[in-house]
Amino acid sequence: MKIALMDSGIGLLAATAAVRRLRPDADLVLSLDPDGMPWGPRTPADLTRRALAVAEAAAVHRPDALIVGCNTATVHALTALRARHEPDLPVVGTVPAIKPAAAGGGPLAIWATPATTGSPYQSDLIKRFAAGVTVTE
Repeated sequence: MKIALMDSGIGLLAATAAVRRLRPDADLVLSLDPDGMPWGPRTPADLTRRALAVAEAAAVHRPDALIVGCNTATVHALTALRARHEPDLPVVGTVPAIKPAAAGGGPLAIWATPATTGSPYQSDLIKRFAAGVTVTE
């Protein structure tokens, strides 16, 4: 199996380490945007454009799956990434772990970029999975 991972920069290392632990047999393709890092302060449109370019660079290697190792890219670009690459290339996003954190009954704090925290995507996750729990963003 070949798994591609993408992010703007070194934040990708944590996701890569986790995938390596879970799938030591997988070939990994890392696709980064060092000239554009960090993605957090970028506008959603600029971030989406950059994420699509990084995903295209990864897709050239014909992976079996693409992991977006960035909360900010996921909340703003996942729809565009999936529209461009699926169903041929499954795209897996990462977001703050609100659902499992809220399962403990709270309170909980979310540490993320302002672009993630201010996104409708994260607001929806809080509404769906953390109703009745005190959440500090």
